[in-house]
Amino acid sequence: MSLDRRQFLHSGALALGAVALTSPLASGADAPVGPPVPGADARRPGPAGAFPDSFAPSGNRPAVPPMYPEVGPGTTVLDHRALLGDIVEAQWYEANIPFVDVPDQAIKDTYYYRWRVIKHALKYTGAEEGWILSEFLGPVGYSAPNGGIVAAAAHHIREARWLRDPRYLDDYIDYWLRGSGSGPKPATDFLNKNTTDWAHQYSFWIADAVVARASADGRWDFALDRIPELERQWEKWAPQYDEELGLYWQTPVWDAMEYTASAYQSDDPYHGGDGFRPTLNAYQYGDARAIATLLRLRGRAGDRAKAQRYDDRAAALQAHQERWLWDEEDQFYKHVMRDGNPDRHKIADREQIGFVPWYFHMAPEKNAAAWAQLTDPQGFAAPFGPTTVERRSPWFMHEALHGCCRWNGPSWPFSTSHTLTALANLLIDYPDQPYVGRADYYAALRAYALTHRKDGRLYVAEAHHPDEDRWIYDGRGHSEDYNHSTFNDLVLSGLLGIRPQRGASVEIAPLAPKEWDHFAVENLAYQGRNLTVLWDRDGTTYGRGNGLSVWLDGRRVHRQNDLDPVRLDTGRVVHRRTPPRVVDDLANVARSGYPAASASYTFPLDSPARAIDGQDLHIDTPSSRWTNYQSPNGTDHLAVDLRVPTLVSDIRISFYDDGGGVRTPDSYALDYRTQDGDWRPVPGQRRAPDTPQRGVLNRILLDRTLTTDGLRLTAVRDVGGGVGVSAWQSWRTEDPRLDVAIETGPQGLITVRPGTTVEVTTTVRAAGTVVVHPQLLAPRGWRTAPRETVRPSPVRGGRTLRTRWLVTAPADLPPGAREPLRLLVRSRLSDGSLPVTGAVTLTRAE
Repeated sequence: MSLDRRQFLHSGALALGAVALTSPLASGADAPVGPPVPGADARRPGPAGAFPDSFAPSGNRPAVPPMYPEVGPGTTVLDHRALLGDIVEAQWYEANIPFVDVPDQAIKDTYYYRWRVIKHALKYTGAEEGWILSEFLGPVGYSAPNGGIVAAAAHHIREARWLRDPRYLDDYIDYWLRGSGSGPKPATDFLNKNTTDWAHQYSFWIADAVVARASADGRWDFALDRIPELERQWEKWAPQYDEELGLYWQTPVWDAMEYTASAYQSDDPYHGGDGFRPTLNAYQYGDARAIATLLRLRGRAGDRAKAQRYDDRAAALQAHQERWLWDEEDQFYKHVMRDGNPDRHKIADREQIGFVPWYFHMAPEKNAAAWAQLTDPQGFAAPFGPTTVERRSPWFMHEALHGCCRWNGPSWPFSTSHTLTALANLLIDYPDQPYVGRADYYAALRAYALTHRKDGRLYVAEAHHPDEDRWIYDGRGHSEDYNHSTFNDLVLSGLLGIRPQRGASVEIAPLAPKEWDHFAVENLAYQGRNLTVLWDRDGTTYGRGNGLSVWLDGRRVHRQNDLDPVRLDTGRVVHRRTPPRVVDDLANVARSGYPAASASYTFPLDSPARAIDGQDLHIDTPSSRWTNYQSPNGTDHLAVDLRVPTLVSDIRISFYDDGGGVRTPDSYALDYRTQDGDWRPVPGQRRAPDTPQRGVLNRILLDRTLTTDGLRLTAVRDVGGGVGVSAWQSWRTEDPRLDVAIETGPQGLITVRPGTTVEVTTTVRAAGTVVVHPQLLAPRGWRTAPRETVRPSPVRGGRTLRTRWLVTAPADLPPGAREPLRLLVRSRLSDGSLPVTGAVTLTRAE
């Protein structure tokens, strides 16, 4: 029996002191750092201890990176705090999101709620890969390393492209193209036996999403630099390409769609039977067009010819899809079974996936009659729809209420996102047609917004009943804030009509009802500028004049009396300063090994490890916090053991407050572990705010950097009672010009023997000439020393500095133990700040 994965789940900135970083330019690519000290024994390890004198607290204040991106000049029409309400860490939203006002309260409330979904889905995985966007808030057994799931990753990119801080999507895109999300996976039935890497576990349209993101933020260099990886992603679908039909086949479950109407007509309803579908073929069409666009923009020798080849492949896919998947009689794109179907008959049923070709402008205008089914009572229309298969299908809602997950009738946000994006394209980019209009877009978006409720509260889970106001696939501790779709992109690019362009322009083509007297989108980050669009029929709502007005960076650049589409020149792209690269040394997304969190008492449903798991959740389930609720102790502490020292100067704490038994503390103490193992108060703290406040990220900046391998937090309420921490972080600014590493063996580990010395090599590679000063740190009881004197040394651009170290493990190290080593490299940026770039690797005791 095949294993249903869902049933399986449902069952159960730092300155280091005034160091003169100057020395003669190194002459060789791999030169050691300085000569041996005269008269010294280079082979003798230095004294024991994890806190070298060179890393003692400095007399200089650390660099202070901004917590949020700078908004820049814009308008001040809307009351942002009133729109956000009592949301936790309102400052993050103020700095990142475009603010929207519409007269439909359901859509407006859902809009701000969905930004909370994105905020909750942001997961910091560590220094190596940074941020990803999760699908489920808790870990699942079929995800890629660190919890990524590729099925809805393109939805994530389109939704989050409107955030002002680019670091989240920079990291996330690279996770799938260059990081562990692109790495190998087992080719098993549970994880997709057809593919061997995580980025192909499910159907994926990343090139199209990357171009959509670049069109919005104007950072085309980032997209152009990833052309090789985007091409590789496209080509690796080749094993599922059928030369005879000129189309790709896919197993429906790996389209993220098990138990579909087409699947029930195979001998394997869960997987669905391999077939030619208007999903993967449209995704490959859209990605081919996107890659062609990027190649032409890059403009290297041979790029134009290569771009034409991608366009030709896209055109061929389009022609073959029209031949094989378009049902002329039923006027719809349909699934065609691959096996046991020599005549290539299409299934009889219309499935919602038939709207996907319009998402990529793949469908010709003559096929617009398909959209009559969206509003047909026997088609896809539903009070909480659209449905995932037409009602007239005999498979409509077949077994759909027997348990997750059937995509044969329920209202599914994943597919709704496809459909409404496609509908906006039809209404804005195609010629007029008689089947659907802007009123239908608004009605469908409003129905979608109304699904975002549960027990009177804003909520999104996995699938909703099409006719009843209830979620039907909604596992406790599993489905909350389910990030598997878009909504805000549908509001911004569809309802309000902000249509990003590939040049320095923007199209405004609202699909909002013409009866509306007002709407607004304020300070939307667009190609480095702040874009504001106001519609105020008579000028009385916003007091900035009547009609449709457009502002760039707070200056009005356009006004018109109606809602007709308009394309405006936005001038050159403004490249605002990107926030610095920072890493959180406390984060441990795996909740195993180090850093390790512990506490004097923990409520049984919580965990110390969840305070440092890279997420900051403020919902009851799933739990991602530590609390001491019902503790018998007068006070309790939460501690983090780093095992190997690091530098501390920028600490951030998010306190959990459920409004009941766990409340924001009145005060807290912060201690560090000294070289002799004692706990002492962290010196030189500058706190903002001075005392803890509910819903605010508490930041503690140190007057001087601190070297330690442990931190301890004691938070108390004056009247007693529980306290909690949903996130505890220690951020360190890194130098983006440096790539640093500790060389390891074939298994990514350094083998050591208790009581013996091994040689360890560290590397520093620079982009441009950078003066660097490396230091290798080890746990307590270990000894480390450089083979040669280490001093600040310049590294030319493209060159690598190698430093050899002698590392001695303690004699009592148990066999099999895995202990970390940390490389920290000091440098100086052009603004005078002193970042510290790091790398951590594990040793293994034999």
